[in-house]
Amino acid sequence: MALVDDHRLVTDGLLAHLAGRRHGIDVSFTATSWHAMLAHEQFPVDVVVIDLHLADNIPIATKVRALNAAGARTVVISRHADAASIHGAIRAGALAFVPKTEAVEELILAIRSAAAGEIYRNSPVEQMLDRAETVADPGLGSQELRALVLYASGRSIREVATEMATTDETVKSYIKRGRRKYRQVGIDLGTKVLLRRHGVREGWVAAE
Repeated sequence: MALVDDHRLVTDGLLAHLAGRRHGIDVSFTATSWHAMLAHEQFPVDVVVIDLHLADNIPIATKVRALNAAGARTVVISRHADAASIHGAIRAGALAFVPKTEAVEELILAIRSAAAGEIYRNSPVEQMLDRAETVADPGLGSQELRALVLYASGRSIREVATEMATTDETVKSYIKRGRRKYRQVGIDLGTKVLLRRHGVREGWVAAE
């Protein structure tokens, strides 16, 4: 299997956890980007564990379909995720979604299930998928979603811009477009308070 996350601390940490346990999971390689994974000499592998929000502007559904076509099964992980994104990944063919807030044992179960070609669901994901069935998908782009998630977490516009390696004006544009798209499906995120409340509901940020 392969681990793909743009934070080396995450891939190194997961590799250490998985390598130090007797679970029968062989990690062939790690990568910090989608293109680095594709270029790796050991790709494709049986299972790819990939972060939902790699900084490459490629939708997760596109990645999942590409992995399926290459013969690799997909487990998606993320610190922040909304119901629509999870639903989109699952609909595209991902066999599991594991929040990064879960214990490594949860990821091991998901990897084993994916290796066997089986769908894996835990209670938080089931709840979010149920919510996705009842709430219209606002159709956010990956950068719009990332900007909203970071802004909802309490960061300033400048801090979000620094995190996303872009300008203040670009971040304001992402947030404005994201709010407009949510408004079109009947969800008002017009203030930072409303945005944070929505972030808590969607699991983007922890409730205080």
